[in-house]
Amino acid sequence: MYTKQIHYVSGSIIFLFICLHLANHTVSIYGAEQHIQVMNTLRVFYRSIIAETILLLSILVQIVTGIKLYRQVRHTTSTNFEKLQNWTGLYLAFFFLIHLSAVFAGRFLLKLDTNFYFGVAGLNVFPFNLFFIPYYGLAILAFFGHIAAIHNKKMKLNKFGLSPKTQAKLILMFGFILMLIILFGLTNHFKGVKIPETYKILIGK
Repeated sequence: MYTKQIHYVSGSIIFLFICLHLANHTVSIYGAEQHIQVMNTLRVFYRSIIAETILLLSILVQIVTGIKLYRQVRHTTSTNFEKLQNWTGLYLAFFFLIHLSAVFAGRFLLKLDTNFYFGVAGLNVFPFNLFFIPYYGLAILAFFGHIAAIHNKKMKLNKFGLSPKTQAKLILMFGFILMLIILFGLTNHFKGVKIPETYKILIGK
């Protein structure tokens, strides 16, 4: 009965974290050291036991309630934005499961600091980048696509006279541009990042 409300609350918590996370990744255009410096500052807030527990529970709740909502509406979805909301939600659920599993395996099994180099190892080495570039790129697009679809459903004409559909398209455009900027930074301006020896275990070396 309260599935939508619970999904909204958990989604709002995740939204705040992802915004900080993407802002951190955007800093990578200035180099790995700047990225890690900002990350260490942000970790003071989200690496606490309380913050991590709330975030992990929110992601779990988001996945469970999201799948439940998808099953309820999958046969009645008609508009392109409704389809976008469904498919981006499913991809984000897939991404969360894989990404969090990798992060915790890195932290607790491999004993690695899951910092900039942990995230970009696969992005900068062939043939792993053939998977990781679309994997990360689609995650960013799915995040903004999900927001755009919800925005289109909830919003009205804004003060500039833009329709909800136009606003949603602008959100998608912003997400696409941000994705390119982040990939530009995480691959050292497409020249490739030199991976430290400690992290080469992630690419089988």
